[in-house]
Amino acid sequence: MGYMTIVYLHLATVVPAFVLGTVMLVAPKGTPMHKRLGRVYLLLMLVTAAIALILPAQVGPTLLGHFGPIHLLCILVGFSVPRGWLAARRGDIDTHRRTMIRLYFLGLVLAGLFTLTPGRLIHGWLF
Repeated sequence: MGYMTIVYLHLATVVPAFVLGTVMLVAPKGTPMHKRLGRVYLLLMLVTAAIALILPAQVGPTLLGHFGPIHLLCILVGFSVPRGWLAARRGDIDTHRRTMIRLYFLGLVLAGLFTLTPGRLIHGWLF
């Protein structure tokens, strides 16, 4: 699979995850719709993190010639998704809320801001 195909697959999961995550932040909580959309959101986050791990770092230092600092956010996603889901299942809504807010802002907003740094593909497309 070519590099650009992987980039497009990543965008095909991260963009809907961002939109859905934004909706989830402002929509009423605890409803059946919230629970259904939440499952889709968590699945999208896991898939987008897995795809991101395939993409090599192109800016800054790397580990093994592939992984860069932005890949640490994939690890955050890998821990946050099950933690947030299990907290909701247990009824621990405070942990669920904190975990999901952290996941959104670090896993999507911060990662998205990193893509705007010079030398990265999205920066090149936009600027």
